[in-house]
Amino acid sequence: MGFEKLGLRGPVQVAYAVDDVVVAAQSWVGRGAGPFFVRQHIAVKNSRMHGINTPFDHSSAYGQCGDVMVELLCEHHPVADRIGPVAGVHHMAFFVDDVATAQATLANHGWNEALYAEAGTTAFAMHDARTELGHLIEIYQDSPGLLGFYDMVRVAAADWNGTDPIRML
Repeated sequence: MGFEKLGLRGPVQVAYAVDDVVVAAQSWVGRGAGPFFVRQHIAVKNSRMHGINTPFDHSSAYGQCGDVMVELLCEHHPVADRIGPVAGVHHMAFFVDDVATAQATLANHGWNEALYAEAGTTAFAMHDARTELGHLIEIYQDSPGLLGFYDMVRVAAADWNGTDPIRML
């Protein structure tokens, strides 16, 4: 399937569900990926999970593995309340031109919204494609701040000499 037919550009990131983002990042560093930038309990607003307004509490570690950004994501919710799997590929992320338009397209395709939230000025959503792909699809509109973050992670990896592998944000 061509993701571009759904208005998705990328993928730009692969995310894995983990129990502890720091421990998982250390494991990935052992495989040669990194450095990893860690955000604990990322502040989001206007969040809803499965259509219900509720807080979305998660931590993430972001690193580069070759040409791909890797996110190690821990949902701090009881297993029954999580939007994604407990382990394995959690989601693939894509840039879109407009989040609301892309959400409608994904829902029409049969991939319903699992999460909508805003972090800073960035709106993002995850849609449930597990029956077709085995994971969620994350979408967000690219912006100078978001593109700058992606560039920062990529540049840090290109010049990385192995020191300071886990960096808290």
